[in-house]
Formats: sequence, structure tokens, C-alpha cells
Amino acid sequence: MKQYLLSVHGTKGDPPPPPDVMQQMFADVEKVNQEMRETGIWVFAGGLEDPADATVVRVEKGEVLTTDGPYVETKEQIGGFWVIQVENLDEALAWAEKATRACGAPVEVRPFQDEPAV
Repeated sequence: MKQYLLSVHGTKGDPPPPPDVMQQMFADVEKVNQEMRETGIWVFAGGLEDPADATVVRVEKGEVLTTDGPYVETKEQIGGFWVIQVENLDEALAWAEKATRACGAPVEVRPFQDEPAV
């Protein structure tokens, strides 16, 4: 079994959906979450706060620096994610199809690196 990150992307500046649409999206996402739990592929999931609430920690010239805001200055940002464990990419893509329909946003599917052999 391999783990995949299903990340939900949004565009900064896009107006949020109306409250009734947002509530339906939350309900639809919870249905997908429940189905993932019931089938045993669920590892972890979560929604993220606004990128403006991010803090970046880095080392420059041996000193640790922290700065406000997202690391990447771009209009497209990750808004939430799932980590799932499935047999293959095709299965991960099938779950991403359910996820994108539920949340109404693009979902990127990305495999985790394999653990190095010891």
C-alpha cells in the first residue's frame, strides 16, 4: 500500500461561495471522509487557515528567521488535504474524483516517497 496526498487548491481573491453552498460542500466532504474511514484508506485530513496566517521558518547564514505569510507568493494556495493509503495511483485518482466533486475545487494527487531500505 502506498500513501498519497490529495491537496485541495483554491485561488486567492476568489469570493467564497454563499453560506448555503459552503454548508453543502462541508456536508459532501464529510460524506467522503466517512467513506474513506469506513473503507480503511483514511490516514489523516484537514482544512487549512488562510495563507496569510502562515509563518515561514528558515535558516539563513546560520540564523533561524521567521517571517509572516506564505512561503510561496502565488495566487493558488493549498486550502486543505487528505492523506490516504491505497494500492495504486488509479485508486488514489478515483478518490480524488470523489473529493473534487465534494469540495468543488481542484484536487492534486501526489504520492509520498517510498521509505528508504534499511
